[in-house]
Formats: sequence, C-alpha cells, structure tokens
Amino acid sequence: MDHNEFFPPHDGVSLRELAALLGAELLDGSAGDRLIRSVAPVARAGEGEICYILSRKSRRELESCKASAIICDTAIRSIIPAHIPVVLTKTPHTAFAQAGAILHPIAMRPSPITSFPPGISPAAFVDPTAKLEPGVEIEPMAVIGARAEIGTGSRIGAGSIIGADVKIGRDCTIAAGASVVAALIGNGVIIHNGVRIGQDGFGFAPGPRGMLKIVQIGRVIIQDNVEIGANTTVDRGAMDDTVIGEGTKIDNQVQIAHNVRIGRHCGIASGAGIAGSTRIGDGVLIGGASGINGHISIGDGVQIAAMSGVVGDIPAGARYGGIPARPMPDFLRDTAEVLMRSDERAKRRGEKKND
Repeated sequence: MDHNEFFPPHDGVSLRELAALLGAELLDGSAGDRLIRSVAPVARAGEGEICYILSRKSRRELESCKASAIICDTAIRSIIPAHIPVVLTKTPHTAFAQAGAILHPIAMRPSPITSFPPGISPAAFVDPTAKLEPGVEIEPMAVIGARAEIGTGSRIGAGSIIGADVKIGRDCTIAAGASVVAALIGNGVIIHNGVRIGQDGFGFAPGPRGMLKIVQIGRVIIQDNVEIGANTTVDRGAMDDTVIGEGTKIDNQVQIAHNVRIGRHCGIASGAGIAGSTRIGDGVLIGGASGINGHISIGDGVQIAAMSGVVGDIPAGARYGGIPARPMPDFLRDTAEVLMRSDERAKRRGEKKND
C-alpha cells in the first residue's frame, strides 16, 4: 500500500538511533545509518520501513519481506533472512508499538479537523463562565458549557459538547462529535469520535402505570491516560459514581452502565456490555461482544474470552469463557463434547441416507 496524505512517513530516523530509543540491540552495526521512515507488516515491508515478527508461523511472510529492519526476540532470530538487519529485544510487540509512536506521532490520537491556527475557533461557543488554561484548542462548532474547566494542551474537537461544570485535565483529546456531561476527566485522556459520556443510566422501577424513572445524580470519573473508542457510551452513576481507572483502554461501541467501577490498565474490546454496579479489578481483559452481568465482582488479572456471558463473580487471575462463562478448561472441554456429539449425529444421518 502506498503512503497517503492521511499519515505521511517520517522524515527519517537512523536505525541506530531508533534501536537506542527502543532500548533494543541492533545486531548489524553497519546498518545503523539506514533511515527508517515508517512501519509495515512483514509481508509487504520495503525500503525505509521496519516490521516485527512474533512467531515462526509467520515464516512464509519473510519470503517477500524487503524491510530495512525487523524487530524480533532471540527465539525468532535464526529464521530472519541475512539481508534484513535485526533489532533484538525481549519485548518485540512493545518495541514495535514504540517505533510506531516515534515514526507516526500524529496517528497516536485524533487529529484536528480544520487547519485553522491553534486556539479557540471563532465558530465555537465558549460560555463566558468557563475556565480554559492557556494552550487549549477548541475547534469549530464545539460548545463549552457554563463553569466547565479545561487544562492546558487539551483539544476539543469539532461539534463536541462539553457540559456545564465538567472538568477536563491537561493534554486530553476529545474528538469530533463527542459529548461529555456530568464528568470529571483526568490528564492525557483520549476520547474518540462520537463517544457519549455522562448521560442517564438505565434505571426504572415498575409501577401501576408503567415504568417510573429513577433519578440518576452520580458522575463519571475518568482517570489519567484512559482511551475510549468511537461510539462507546459511559453512563453516569445513579447515586454513586461510574469510574474508569488509570490507563484503561476501551474499544469502539462498548456500553458501560451506571455505577460500574473499572480498575487500572484494563482492556475492553468492541461490543462488550457491562451492566450496572459491577466491579472490575486491575489488569482485566474482556473480549469483544461479551456481556457482563450487573452487581458482580471480577478480580484482578481476569481474562474473559470473546462472546462470553458472565453471570457471577470471577476470582482474581482466572480465565473464563462461554455462555454462561466458566473456567476456560471447562469451557473448552464442554465445547469439544458438543462438537463430538454433533459430528456423531451427522454421521448417523449420513448412514441412514445410505441405507
């Protein structure tokens, strides 16, 4: 794929300098002056590009690789063609992520929509009681509500809405079309296009004339360095707060209900739904399209497979999967048994047709 205007290549970083920045070892010192300008997958990497490989399963892709360098660990070193300089590290995945950030810094967070000089667009509305530190950028058609506070280095994207009394820390990016109300947001937070934060939680009580709305008077608290993907929704608490812990990364189209508390450095993939008042520990990984029941606790370091249905508490460090979610060995055994029974039924049907 040719480079395009959206994410142009870097002017060039020497391979020697790049390896040093990654804390990695360049095995062929004579290649140190090569300029690295971009990242690419192994199969199509070419001159000026760096790639990485994690497994011998990708060995065939090396046949077409013309990269200027490849990142790998010691276990993979022997399969790398002699013409490709090796950048050796114990953590190739992490090193490649760092290389991408160095070579394509503008791709690390949503970019401005317009080319106006930095600052407050005359086409934005900022309430006169709002407090903006120096260096805040407000793009056209954004609305900043009464008494809102925004820290230096933060950018509010085109058409975004920042509600009354919302507080946003420093070096945050709120992308185009997002809305943030009833929320306190830390530093270095990235909120992508179309995210909705702080709206009513889903709370109703059945009554003789139908469903009666339960007041939702809590907040959303988002700690430092959280990233929230496009079109994700985070409801405010009913009476307590909805909290997302430091460093947690949330994919697109995730639903987080009222009073949910998510720990630090969790990863939640697209389509997951977390029902109200659930407690999630630190370092939890939740696969895509999983459903998490309300009023349960999920311990630190838990891993939940994609498309699982979690109905009860999960102890720290456990790996669960399936519907209902259960320990991974049980889930895999049950799945194998179902497949074997299905195969046996298919064989019996085939035998009857042949009789």
